[in-house]
Amino acid sequence: MKKTIDLLDITKKHKLYTSTSQKVKDIFLRKSFGEDFYALRGVNFEAYNGEVVGLVGVNGAGKSTLSNIIAGILPETSGTVNVKGDVALIAIASGLKGNLTGRENIELKCLMLGFTKEEIKALEPQIIEFAELGKFIDQPIKSYSTGMRSRLGFAISVSIDPDIIIIDEALAVGDKAFNEKAFNKVMEFKKRGKTILFVSHSIKLMERFADKILWLEYGQVKDYGLREDILPKYEAFIKKYKKMSKAEKESYKEKSLRQQYGTDMFAETSK
Repeated sequence: MKKTIDLLDITKKHKLYTSTSQKVKDIFLRKSFGEDFYALRGVNFEAYNGEVVGLVGVNGAGKSTLSNIIAGILPETSGTVNVKGDVALIAIASGLKGNLTGRENIELKCLMLGFTKEEIKALEPQIIEFAELGKFIDQPIKSYSTGMRSRLGFAISVSIDPDIIIIDEALAVGDKAFNEKAFNKVMEFKKRGKTILFVSHSIKLMERFADKILWLEYGQVKDYGLREDILPKYEAFIKKYKKMSKAEKESYKEKSLRQQYGTDMFAETSK
């Protein structure tokens, strides 16, 4: 199989500021201001054509950050990103403009992806048909439900025929019939050798979609491997995690970060 995604030692660091003046000082003065926050640290990951990889982890694990880096939306702070092929990120309302109609959003997004007006005109009917929006296609999408926005974003992304598809919770909303159609489309892409990354909190969707599971925990890779090896361990963890109190969850996070980064780095990372 051909390797399509190869990430080596990826780190994404953000700065947290308490005020605008603190941010300005950090830009112009030698002394460092603000607190460092690591959304990802030392992530290694690879995927191949024809694979569906599920990304799991509790909120704040770094799933969406990693997805955005692979899609080229966010730059990594350090590390090496090798992605072969065009990438489409399918997230709820990703890249959609609320004041524009559904049809105008189709045209804008396709133009931004480099399609000509003639190509967009040819693609538009199949996008509209797949999204099942009816007369709403000519209404501003700020009037759309979450499910309608998700359907439009999904329809645009799959119609441009990318090499790598990242689905970030976009199948967690909407009706059952559309979700089934979306599932069939994803399976069609898999058969054609596309690489698919699937981000979701749903264990059932992971069981149905994924070949492999990438388990992220507080910005690092907790585990990675075949679905049947990783998902049972993650499911057992989630059952325990949901029963924890807020204090217990914070204690678990602190313990995990200390194990990952060591005592000195933990103080910087956990701020």
